[in-house]
Amino acid sequence: QVHLVESGGGLVQAGGSLRLSCAASGSTFNLIAMGWYRQAPGKQRELVATISVGRYTLYADSVKGRFTISRDNAKNTVYLQMNSLKLDDTAVYYCKGVTTSRDYWGQGAQVTVSS
Repeated sequence: QVHLVESGGGLVQAGGSLRLSCAASGSTFNLIAMGWYRQAPGKQRELVATISVGRYTLYADSVKGRFTISRDNAKNTVYLQMNSLKLDDTAVYYCKGVTTSRDYWGQGAQVTVSS
């Protein structure tokens, strides 16, 4: 079992920055990748960014150049640095942990971007 806890969400003005954190606990040695997804009201959950154990990263086109995903293996934590935030970035952001047997999700962190 892997337990994921997100933190760092909040309210920010357009153009501002936020950093999300996702702390993993439990059988973290089974994790082969971690990532961030988001879900805006009335929309499907979508990929934001992922990072593998080997630090290979993948980003959605909508966040390339603005968001950066990183991980601290010693702390079992993955981060999402979000810069130049836009109104369209408003969503609940979920942390996902991938193992060979199943995926795990955090409870979500609200990010609200205001004009």
